[in-house]
Amino acid sequence: MTEAARAWTPTHGDPYRAVPYRPARIPAAESLARAAELRERMDGRRTVRQFSTDPAPEQVVRDAIACAATAPSGAHQQPWTFVLVKDADVRRRIRAAAEEEERVSYEGRLGEEWLAALRPLGTDAVKPHLTDAPHLIVVFQQRHRLGEDGSKRKHYYVDESVGIAVGMLLSALHLSGLAALVHTPSPMRFLREVLGRPANEKAFAVIPVGYPAEDCEVPALTRKSLDQVLVEV
Repeated sequence: MTEAARAWTPTHGDPYRAVPYRPARIPAAESLARAAELRERMDGRRTVRQFSTDPAPEQVVRDAIACAATAPSGAHQQPWTFVLVKDADVRRRIRAAAEEEERVSYEGRLGEEWLAALRPLGTDAVKPHLTDAPHLIVVFQQRHRLGEDGSKRKHYYVDESVGIAVGMLLSALHLSGLAALVHTPSPMRFLREVLGRPANEKAFAVIPVGYPAEDCEVPALTRKSLDQVLVEV
């Protein structure tokens, strides 16, 4: 274990300790301009299933993961692990296992209602993005913490915490110029086995990252308007 890996220690049971927080206040006009720009840039984010095999800077991906790891989490337990899969053979094994699960799902396990919901997106059991994209991130959620002595300590709000972190990861990748896809083959038990992760970790999502292929196409979708998602009381 590196010194960096040793740096964080759980705060479970420690007394409350406060430190000053005085971020610089951004002038209203600048804040409005930043928010408008961010809204426009994020509106251009799309899920990509056709990736170029061109290399993309690994440091961009590492920085995006670091951004994701700043997400809020239940009791500050940070119950996530991001596995950056570099080995080509491991990626081929992940793709083969994922496609096998997806074939079973598309052949009936999902049910007609779910298949009907997926139909407008043009998805199927073939997942070339798992090997085409230059980077592959597998996100795991830690259901509990394992102590060095084998003890277990429950984590709280794990789904919510990891979901927020993945959202921040997607935003960071998009704002850095990379495309991504959230892939959730079901079941995902094979990912823990293939990647040799400990028993307290459960796969949450597989995220290919890179540039869209030159002939990339995405579904013609319309997002809900702000009026449709915002309720003001």
